[in-house]
Amino acid sequence: MRSWFILSAVGRDRPGIVADLSQLIFDCDANLDDSRMTILGNEFAAILLCSGDDPELERRLTEGARRLEWQNHLTVFLRPLEGEPRPSVPAPGTKLYRVHAEGVDRAGIVARICRVLADLSINIAELHSDSVTGQSGTAIYKLTIDAEVPENLSGPELEKQLDEAASSIDVDVRVEAV
Repeated sequence: MRSWFILSAVGRDRPGIVADLSQLIFDCDANLDDSRMTILGNEFAAILLCSGDDPELERRLTEGARRLEWQNHLTVFLRPLEGEPRPSVPAPGTKLYRVHAEGVDRAGIVARICRVLADLSINIAELHSDSVTGQSGTAIYKLTIDAEVPENLSGPELEKQLDEAASSIDVDVRVEAV
């Protein structure tokens, strides 16, 4: 019977982390089904979905993860999925929208925008944010969200709700169907 696991890892960025993580999955006779990896600050962060048919897969992955933690100074977390992975994005009954927010960097931008989405029963499929220096030298915060919007919520209504929130924190918001 096939089982799925989420393996996440964080450690000081260096060449070879992806090779080490993917080798662990390969050595356990598992498949790397999906992944997200990035550098945040000076740390490398990865979250991987892997699966396999071996009844000992969880034990093997756990032992390999502990070895990677010790050898490579990584923090590794392994979690089994309950059941099978969900359908691909967008989930049935939803449509995919991309939300862009941009403004002078300040605390609360992500919290305010994401609260509006949560209150509208919108699922965040992916989120990316970054603070960059604008032409004037001011820090500009950029937020991009791929959101699964219920089919009964229109794009204009979503944009209206987000515009109200954005004006309270002085950011510009743009919504587009994907």
